[in-house]
Amino acid sequence: RRYLDYMAADVAQWDMLLSPNPFSTPIMRRAFGFAGEICETGYPRDDALVAGAAAADPATAVRQRLGLPPGKRVAIYVPTWRDNQHDASGRYLLDFRLDLAAASRRLGAEWVLLIRGHHLMAGGFPAATGGFAIDVTGYPDIGDLLLVADVLITDYSSVMFDFAPTGRPMLFFTYDLAQYRDQIRGFYFDFEAEAPGPLLATSDEVVAALAGIDSVAARYRQAAAAFAVRFCPLDDGKAAARAFDRIFGS
Repeated sequence: RRYLDYMAADVAQWDMLLSPNPFSTPIMRRAFGFAGEICETGYPRDDALVAGAAAADPATAVRQRLGLPPGKRVAIYVPTWRDNQHDASGRYLLDFRLDLAAASRRLGAEWVLLIRGHHLMAGGFPAATGGFAIDVTGYPDIGDLLLVADVLITDYSSVMFDFAPTGRPMLFFTYDLAQYRDQIRGFYFDFEAEAPGPLLATSDEVVAALAGIDSVAARYRQAAAAFAVRFCPLDDGKAAARAFDRIFGS
């Protein structure tokens, strides 16, 4: 109730809402109860990611800033929060189910795992294992982290829409899929049918998929392309320019 009251007060101050795509526009109007102007621009926040995905230099600089070992592939795990898991103060709790020790044993020679917690979550991650896992929750710009990521691991986070235009593979650690779908939040589209990567129920499945990521990516290439066409048609690196032109009338 507090969250809904906060959102209603916040929305009342909006003059314009930027929408990332035609699919989202009617959903955002309904979900936020916003009667004002909605401008379809794409995601301005992803311009640098889309433009940088084809360039080596920005990614190299970020890798150096993070201290990532040269030559290792990078996966990033970005889970979202669960409405039904929170402490007495209302902060959402982290339900961390990746077995980092097992992942390190199988993947540590080739991979580094970045872990990015949601800002609404309380608590940290398990201790990093032998330099394999790095907690990047405090890093200021997730766009940088996505730029250096070869693979995104998430669950139901909207980060999937940010990452999709890169064309890089995604894995979905959906250990609570039925509960999330039927009791917690649900989905605005047929997630199980349209997900641009495999839905994985256990930590072992995630590790195995990451170990065989090239074959996984090939298997989901068509689904990933269809996902990007439907949800990211305006993410061409020029979303900020479109927003600027509309806001400032250039």
